[in-house]
Amino acid sequence: MEIVVVGLNHKTASVQLRERMSFNKEQACDISSEILSRGLLNEILVLSTCNRTEVYGVPSRWTGSGTLEGFLASYRMLPPDELGGALYRHTDRAAVRHIYRVASGLDSMMLGESEILGQVRSAYANAHGLGVTGRVLNRLFQSAIEVGRRVRTDTGIGVSPMSVAHAGVKLAEKALPSLKDRRVMVLGAGTTSEKVLGHLCDQGMQQIRILNRGAERAELLVARYGGEVAPWEELQENLSWPDLVVASVASSAPVLTLEVLQQAMARRKNRPLMLIDLGVPRNVAPDVAGLKNLSLYNIDDLKEMVLHDLKAREQEIPRAEAIVDEHIENFRRWQAGVSACSIVRDLRAGPEIDRETFLLKHLDAMSDYSDQERAYVMRLLKKFLGDATPEGGGNGHADLDMWSKVRALSAFCTHFDKELPRRG
Repeated sequence: MEIVVVGLNHKTASVQLRERMSFNKEQACDISSEILSRGLLNEILVLSTCNRTEVYGVPSRWTGSGTLEGFLASYRMLPPDELGGALYRHTDRAAVRHIYRVASGLDSMMLGESEILGQVRSAYANAHGLGVTGRVLNRLFQSAIEVGRRVRTDTGIGVSPMSVAHAGVKLAEKALPSLKDRRVMVLGAGTTSEKVLGHLCDQGMQQIRILNRGAERAELLVARYGGEVAPWEELQENLSWPDLVVASVASSAPVLTLEVLQQAMARRKNRPLMLIDLGVPRNVAPDVAGLKNLSLYNIDDLKEMVLHDLKAREQEIPRAEAIVDEHIENFRRWQAGVSACSIVRDLRAGPEIDRETFLLKHLDAMSDYSDQERAYVMRLLKKFLGDATPEGGGNGHADLDMWSKVRALSAFCTHFDKELPRRG
């Protein structure tokens, strides 16, 4: 029952590569279905955020190392060598540790960031709703969400957490003195945009304009935070108004292109404009950075803000890691029990000859024993198996008891020489 995660993040890949490997909800459904249909994984979950894209799964028996990496490269039409250097692969215990640390904010650009736990929860809900998770990933992600909650509740790592939205506003505050007197236009009305608005209001900003493809969501945010709504169709005309634009739009292509911003800067008579692009894929075309009096920052430019905020929470890392370790052991015990249940139930359900073949494999190390002695050991092992699984499958307590017996069986095989007197 192996678990694998293959992915890239802000530590291994630039924003340019991350945007090429990002998946929205619909794309995550498509690639999940494709991977399952090809038999690469038996269960799958795609986690894609501004700072990471990761595929979690339970591999098929015939899935070799590198197969999933090769598929991801071909799916996004990327040369394998370009993607390969950015991808990491974790299996089993390391994979469990990885998702627990991700959900806890320990693997984030902003240590303890507040958004990632909700993103993990959303990715799990999407995959579960699609029916592509199973017993293993369901348990793994339910426990990961619990770990994330505990770390934030039981440690100080989530106290005044730095988020992408918070870092973006701090960057604007540093670059634009007297931020509360500025005019800001927010593109998008999702979770990140809402958090941006919350932080802007904390700074006392009142001149806010929101543009979103769906006006209803923008109007809800205006009712909550103040400001005004402008039609999305009038985006270009509205660029004459703000001092600051914060963009967080779900879009596969830039919504602010070089042509759009060239025309906007001409109408503004080159009055300075600051753009903070929090989108992945990016909302602002990177080639606009050369325009006069226009300053562009993307999500990778937030690292300086993060460093200022980091030290206050670093001392909480050991406590958070201890919670992660505790839950890893809990999950591994569950995982081992499930594996043992599966093996023993398969043996009981199968023909006697199959069980004997299985048991004989465990006696290979005892080839120097006589047929009579091997037959004696075989009877003992069969007795373990016969007693281990109650008829009808049993409940959780029976499974735990069964696992302790199977573990004793394994120890009996391994230490047979030590447990029985040597033959004279």
